[in-house]
Amino acid sequence: MPPSQKRARRYDFVITRAAVLAQFEHVRSAVSALTPDQLALPTRLGDWTVRELAAHLAMAVESVSRSLDQEPPAVQELTLLEWPFATAPVAHQISDDVRAIAAASAPAELFGRTADRIAERLPGADGERLLATRVGAMPLGDYLVSRCVELVAHTDDLNAATGLDIPYDRKALAACTRLLADALAVKAPGASTEVRIPPYAVVQCVEGPRHTRGTPPNVVETDPLSWVRLATGRTEWQAAVERADVAASGERADLSALLPVMS
Repeated sequence: MPPSQKRARRYDFVITRAAVLAQFEHVRSAVSALTPDQLALPTRLGDWTVRELAAHLAMAVESVSRSLDQEPPAVQELTLLEWPFATAPVAHQISDDVRAIAAASAPAELFGRTADRIAERLPGADGERLLATRVGAMPLGDYLVSRCVELVAHTDDLNAATGLDIPYDRKALAACTRLLADALAVKAPGASTEVRIPPYAVVQCVEGPRHTRGTPPNVVETDPLSWVRLATGRTEWQAAVERADVAASGERADLSALLPVMS
């Protein structure tokens, strides 16, 4: 995937760090109260049950602590805007690890241990410190933005599977929405279509005539959670349009061929 031609969005490390910790705590509180029957429920993620989904959420945060325990890599290998496109090749490896973790520990114990480790290691860490991640070395600050994507998307999966209403930290949802919107602009560079995801993001994408004044001829508008579901393949474009979760106008406003952004 070619790098974006635009200047990459910057994220405040302190805000992102707080967002990751806050969203993880929301999930931890909910998972700790799940019954065995709830943990055995199916999810929309293949054959994962809620137990495996919970293990994956813990693993997403534990990966920060595990990487901070290692020596920093010598050079950066991955930018934040490349991260959404780098995860698919390691999906099977992730799934294998999730199953092993889910089988080894009760969710409450797993989340408690993960919370203790991240609380000890993260506060004093430098956001520019490089981490050796599964998909390549990247700065801690960028990796935490990717953790917002993991936490928000999978909190939504958890809510869908259990019927719970686990809240979304506003800053975590904002970071997730913005990164996935910027990834769309990388995947489909151009300025003929404006994608609006209020209140967090507006991006221009898709090749074609550049809009300069007035209302753009091609506009897509949706809410943050609907965008996250579209961008990660939880929802099909046509279904979202038919439910009015997405408003699309203009001949270049059909994004179905560009979605999902991250799979």
